[in-house]
Amino acid sequence: VDCAFTRIQLTPDMLPSDVLGVSIYDKGTGEFIYKRGPIFANIVLADEINRTTPRTQSALLEAMSEEQVSVEGETRKLERPFMLIATQNPFEFEGTYYLPENQLDRFLLRVNVGYPERSAEHRILTTQPGRNALDDLKSVMHGSEVVELQDRVPKIRMDATLVEYILDLVESSRHDEQLHLGVSPRGALALTQASQASALLHGRDYVIPDDVKQLFLPVCAHRVVSKSYLSNGDANATARILQNILDQIPVPR
Repeated sequence: VDCAFTRIQLTPDMLPSDVLGVSIYDKGTGEFIYKRGPIFANIVLADEINRTTPRTQSALLEAMSEEQVSVEGETRKLERPFMLIATQNPFEFEGTYYLPENQLDRFLLRVNVGYPERSAEHRILTTQPGRNALDDLKSVMHGSEVVELQDRVPKIRMDATLVEYILDLVESSRHDEQLHLGVSPRGALALTQASQASALLHGRDYVIPDDVKQLFLPVCAHRVVSKSYLSNGDANATARILQNILDQIPVPR
């Protein structure tokens, strides 16, 4: 995507001002000048987000939900499109901080990145040293085109039966005895919007059940907390429970 990109390498000693920006006193003019932080970009990569403190993590919340930041009593809008992509280390690693549920709920979806396939790893091993694969990439669209697509998403039709289907799924998660925390209303809205976006990207102006089914786990798995995770740290339990819910709830015909 042809737009502004920044990468924030999050560390334990980072402060919120390192992300949002800070006002600096200019001796020449006698005024404070606001210096923007790296959050002011169209696509922001927050690398190893759970290596920084909860205080700095929380600095991202307003940007993620409202597309704006408040610094020293003044609210500043972020330019569209705004997308924040975060990576996190496994909690078994040293020096990681817990990501609170209210922050996880701000992320539209989560993708688990495992080991690369053999063919992909072969390309990694045979790539010439010092060569950056990103140098060969060309943009496929401009940021303004992304905004145009985003504005078309709410216009994608969703049948009333699919709305009820989403409600059945999220309500089932809230009453499941294996879950300590079910899918939030924000999660239900995210599943609706993601399903509409999926339909748009597949060239349709309407949502089908497969859009919802394929996105239920990526959109909702990081928003729920299983009782087995609280007791023994089983991080894969939530996906199994949600898959079971997906298998049990009747699909609209």
